[in-house]
Amino acid sequence: MKMSTIKALIRTAIASAMLFATLAHAQSDAAGPIATKAGALNFLRDESGMAALIETQVFDRFDAKRIAHFDETSGTSDTVTRMLVQSDTGPVLYDFRRNPPLVQRVNQRMTVKRVFWQGEEVVMQSNLGWYGFQRGKLTKLQSSTSVYR
Repeated sequence: MKMSTIKALIRTAIASAMLFATLAHAQSDAAGPIATKAGALNFLRDESGMAALIETQVFDRFDAKRIAHFDETSGTSDTVTRMLVQSDTGPVLYDFRRNPPLVQRVNQRMTVKRVFWQGEEVVMQSNLGWYGFQRGKLTKLQSSTSVYR
């Protein structure tokens, strides 16, 4: 291979990696308050593990050593519309477009590394591979030419 071809391939690879990194939603460890469409969210540790509250009302409980979540924000403000929370038993999806929030458990133990919001589907890169989660159903994703943003 010519040196110019190698340089072009390297530039393309770097540009692709940078674009891919900017499209992934970053993980947060914020316990609250977090502004959501349903109200102020807080995570509190109590005698039975972690509790998720909107204002002062508990809407979910789960086991976790620490808080880790991926947030989808609305385009018009910084309020969170959906959130994927990492629990000890696997990810949990909160949909704050409803009040009380809709809670959907993935029911598969995995560690989520990256999340992409694709309409109503949540696409996750985990230690077990790539998965899609939509309407309470988890699907193992196969190799494709789809671009996730």
